[in-house]
Parts: sequence; C-alpha cells; structure tokens
Amino acid sequence: MQSLKELYKIGNGPSSSHTMGPKRAVEIFKNKYPEADKFKVILYGSLALTGKGHLTDYIIEETLKEYETEIIFDTDYKCEVHPNTFDIFAIKNNEEIAKWRVYSVGGGTFQIENKKELEFENIYKEESFGEIEKYCEENNCDLYDYVCKVEGDSINDYLQEVWNSMQKTIQKGLKTEGIMHGKLHLEKRAKKLFEKHIENEDEVTKQNRLVSAYAYATSEENASGGIIVTAPTCGASGVLPAVLYYMKEKYNFEDSKIIKALAVAGVIGNFVKTNASISGAECGCQAEIGTACSMASAGATYLLGGSIKKIENASEIAMEHHLGLTCDPIYGYVQIPCIERNAIGAMRALESSSLAMMLSDDRKVSFDVVVETMYETGKDLQSHYRETSEGGLAKKYCRNKYYNIDMKE
Repeated sequence: MQSLKELYKIGNGPSSSHTMGPKRAVEIFKNKYPEADKFKVILYGSLALTGKGHLTDYIIEETLKEYETEIIFDTDYKCEVHPNTFDIFAIKNNEEIAKWRVYSVGGGTFQIENKKELEFENIYKEESFGEIEKYCEENNCDLYDYVCKVEGDSINDYLQEVWNSMQKTIQKGLKTEGIMHGKLHLEKRAKKLFEKHIENEDEVTKQNRLVSAYAYATSEENASGGIIVTAPTCGASGVLPAVLYYMKEKYNFEDSKIIKALAVAGVIGNFVKTNASISGAECGCQAEIGTACSMASAGATYLLGGSIKKIENASEIAMEHHLGLTCDPIYGYVQIPCIERNAIGAMRALESSSLAMMLSDDRKVSFDVVVETMYETGKDLQSHYRETSEGGLAKKYCRNKYYNIDMKE
C-alpha cells in the first residue's frame, strides 16, 4: 500500500478519476515536454461517456490553457486495461514528439503505461488485513500506531491538514444555497436539512438529520467543483467527514483523536484501493460508497474504543451491504444518485459500527473476503452499470417521459 497522502488528496471536485487524476497526469506531461506547442488528448471508456458531466474536458483545458489543445471523446474504443483510459500527445511543428497512455484508476491516482518509475512506492508491506492484524498483535500496537510506525509521526501533520479541509468544506456547504450547475437544476439542500425544525425530535432522528446534512454539505460542494478531500474518491467524499464531524460534536472529541480515526479509516481505504478498486468505472459504486462506508465505520468504531477485530467487523459489515451497488450518475453529473448515497452511506456507517460493537465476537466473514468479493462482483457488473450513464437510473431517467415531464434541457 502507498502512503495515506496518496489516499487523502485535497482538491477540486467533482470526480477524482475524471478530474483529479487527469489533471495531475496532464500537469506532469506538460512539464516534461515544455517545448510542445500543442497537446492532444483522446478520452476513452467512462472518461469519454461521462467526461462532459464530470468536467474532464474543462479541467484538461484549464491545465493546458496556455497551449492549443484538442480533446477528442472516443466512445467506441474498448478499454482492455481500465475503463478510465486516455492518451495524451505532445506536438511540435505539427509532429508528435511524445505520447503517454494513462489509466485514471480512482481517488486521483493514475498509472502510465510503461512508466513504472513514475508510480508511487508501496511503503506498507502487509498484503492482507489478516497480516495487518498479525503485525499489530506482534508489535503490541493498534491501527493508528501501525500507520505511525510505517509513515512516521509526520503523517499527523498531513492528517490535521486533511481534517481542517474536511471541516471547512462541511461548514461552507451548510451555509450555501442555490442551484447546482447542469441540466438537472438540482437544489442544494444541506442548509435546509441542517436547520430543519422537527417537533419533539428524538435522538435517532436528530442523528440521521445531522449526519445527512453534513454528508450533503460536502457532496454538494464536490458536485459544484468545490474543495474536498478524496475519502477515498470525490464522489464518495461526503461519508467519512460527515461521520467524524458528527462524532466530534456529539462526544466532544479533540482533533488529535479525530486524526487518529482518520489514520484508521485510511488503512481500510488504502487496503481496498490496493487489493481491489475504489473506481466506480471499474467496479461500480460499491467500490466508492462501499469503501467510504467501511472507512467511516472503522473510524467511528475506533473512536468508540473498539478493538482491531471490532474495527474489521464494522468495515466488513459496511462493505457487505453495498455489494452490487451500481454507478449510474444521471447525465454523468455527480449529483443524482451520488449526493443522496453519501448521506445513506454515512448513516449506514454508524449502524455498522454499532452492530460490530455488539456482535463482532462471533463473526464468520473477514474483511479480506468481503473486499475480494466486492472486486469480483464489480468485474461481473455489465459495463453500463459502471459509470457510463448508459444503464440503470441514468438510462431510465432520461428515457421515461412520464416521470420526467418537467425535465429541463
């Protein structure tokens, strides 16, 4: 596994694989070939099919704004390695001087074909959660200590920066009103949800309302291109911050404790990213929201004093009940059903944590097994259920005029 700095990335939404990843790769390519007078980018697979809604062309044009840039959407090419594939060409005097094939694999991370030297180093040596648990037992440490032993105490400074950014995003989102960009004309609802008065509101209803409001706040900022933290992706960035923000307020946890929970959640997200996928284009939304829910349930369980076994069980429960979840964003926007799914994922994370704290002693399924299952399930999903907007809710919404008589173009 790579550093948690490669999991938690601070940047603009709405999509880590469609905006963050391409932007980072294009920036490196541009700096490597400054002599070019023109660049050409060809987008394939999910990048071509949902790139407009995800602002892929916009972010590439912004990154290369000082150059003539040509962007081509090739929706017919069959991606064999990864569905988020694109080619970038450097051109000088109308002649190609360099070409990279890039795979945007999720969470803002990318791989360049035949360029292993540009990939980030794996600093965590354990390859299964069972091995991580064994390491912690042998070294008498918890998952937070494990992170510090591998990355050094300086990781705390980075996680503090991550937490500060998460809090600012929620606070901004709770104050923002208006309509989000795009032809869905979707209203921002975090502020309304946060301020909603419910007479004789019980604790469960209050918890669900607040957690949902925090998840909406981040997700709406993400959908609007605001600053968010990949946790593990942009599309699922609202789940973990919502849970941690709620728990900080409810239990008065210090930031130092929240940072430790971020580290624990990071181990879970990093494990899925390394051993399976966090890409909706590769494995459906189970890879994004499912992983985010596992991360949040792990963080919550740690804050409640749960052992490594309880943390693992909470993560397993959270992932297991997202298996098969498709990625079908309407019009390619990270809005419907994405924003609502973040709220549901945050509420489910707290439920998974609560259940694990009560019942983890007799569990039968390991986190290793459920992650492997998620990956295989994702590979079995037909392509139109994996971030192409060609199936599922995206297809039905656009075609069913009866239910969408007020749809605006």
